Amino acid sequence: MSQSLIVEKKVCTRLPTQFGSFELCLYQSNLNDKEHLALIKGKLSGKENVLVRIHSECFTGDILGSQRCDCGEQLQNAMRLIEENGEGIVLYLRQEGRGIGLLEKLKAYNLQDNGLDTVDANIALGHHADDRDYGIAAAILNLLKINSIQLITNNPEKIRQLEKYGIKVKNRISAEATISKENAEYLFTKAYRMNHLLNLDGLELVLRSNGNGHKYY
Repeated sequence: MSQSLIVEKKVCTRLPTQFGSFELCLYQSNLNDKEHLALIKGKLSGKENVLVRIHSECFTGDILGSQRCDCGEQLQNAMRLIEENGEGIVLYLRQEGRGIGLLEKLKAYNLQDNGLDTVDANIALGHHADDRDYGIAAAILNLLKINSIQLITNNPEKIRQLEKYGIKVKNRISAEATISKENAEYLFTKAYRMNHLLNLDGLELVLRSNGNGHKYY
């Protein structure tokens, strides 16, 4: 980010959910008008090894229950895990479609239906495979005075960026979700082309049961 990032907390409120009660805080930055959210469980200021999920917005998965991805299930699993742990944070970042926005994401879906994988579809539309930046997440964690975190993720790039921004990531916790015939190719591409840490045996089993040949075999 070329411009110096300034993040401000705008409001917090109590939010009871099916997974438990959280505090929901809204943050904005000086870079754009996007509204990022922190779903907070417990008193976390000054703590080490705080359980954190950094979740990029996925309208189709989080709201509509799309089976093309694993996003909605990952979000729910993270909220459930934090509730069971008694404390933690879900940061909900407005970075739809790995940063390309909803319009371009839906265009990418059509390209995927015509044979491109999720990486090549983004590139064909003039984007990077992943356009997300986690500076805003690091800034919010700093505002919350979190000393170190345990990150719920399968994405090593997320860890690399957070550490670049000065966040101490002490441990990675897998964000596994159900592998289905609808999302197996998508997950396989994330594993083999984006280095996500996923259950490859489970992926290949589902792909083969679907009769899918794959260029990465």
